[in-house]
Amino acid sequence: MTAAQADLHIDRPTVADGAALWRMAKDSKVLDLNSSYSYLLWCRDFAATSAVARDEHGEPVGFVTGYLRPDRPATLLVWQVAVDEAHRGRGLAAALLDGLVARTALEHGTSTVETTITPGNIASERLFTSFAERHGARLEREVLFDTALFPDGPHDPEVLYRIGPLSLTPSA
Repeated sequence: MTAAQADLHIDRPTVADGAALWRMAKDSKVLDLNSSYSYLLWCRDFAATSAVARDEHGEPVGFVTGYLRPDRPATLLVWQVAVDEAHRGRGLAAALLDGLVARTALEHGTSTVETTITPGNIASERLFTSFAERHGARLEREVLFDTALFPDGPHDPEVLYRIGPLSLTPSA
C-alpha cells in the first residue's frame, strides 16, 4: 500500500454503498452503467466477492464488483472496477483488486480471475496485465461474445482476460 493509500480502508460493500458505487460507475464515463437498483442488489448479494475502498470519513472512493462463476466456483469474474476521480493515479484499483482476490482465495479457494474489457480501455488492460505479472500468472485473451450476439445493435467485442492459475499466499 502506498502512502497515498494509507488513509484508505478496504472492506466489503454494504447496501448503503450502492448509490456511491452507481455514481462512481456513472462518473467513470467508461463503464457500462447498470441501473442504480442493480448496484444496491450487488452490494447485498455479492458483497463477499466485491470490495470497496473508503476514505477517512468512511465514504466509498473506489470499488471492485465480482462474483464466483457458478460452473467454475474457483473463478472470480470481476464485473466492474472504478475509482473516484479525486483518488485516481495512486494505485487504488490495483490495491482493491489484489485485496479482493486475496480474500476470495482465502475464503472461497479462488485460483483464477476473469474479466472482460472493451478494446481500447487502456486503464483496464494495464490493471489486469500488471495483476497477472505481480502474481506470476498466465494471462490469456479471447473474444467472449461475438458482436453478432448482441440484440441491441453492433457492439465492440468484449475481450475475456483469464488470469491463472494464481499462486497466492494468505497474509498472516
